[in-house]
Amino acid sequence: MKVWTAAAALLFVSAFGFGQTAETAPAIRKPCEDLKAEITQKLETKGVASYTLEIVDKGKEGEGKIVGSCDGGTKSIVYSRASASAADAASTSDEKKPQ
Repeated sequence: MKVWTAAAALLFVSAFGFGQTAETAPAIRKPCEDLKAEITQKLETKGVASYTLEIVDKGKEGEGKIVGSCDGGTKSIVYSRASASAADAASTSDEKKPQ
């Protein structure tokens, strides 16, 4: 009975491995720019302002929060929230100053 269970498990595992064809691989390995665009759209839909999204190598994420993994897990997308003073400074520098 144990032999049949082991044989069935091996058959299932090998069948699952063959199911991972070249057609399903691109769905798993999502390009970073595509994922970053999706995350940006979700953040803007929720009304989030003053943030940055950076694509960095895996293991070099730094201070921000990891919000995605792309290029087959070789890179991460890191979310950083900008401080209110930095956002204010950026908005005032973009405005036209009276002369």
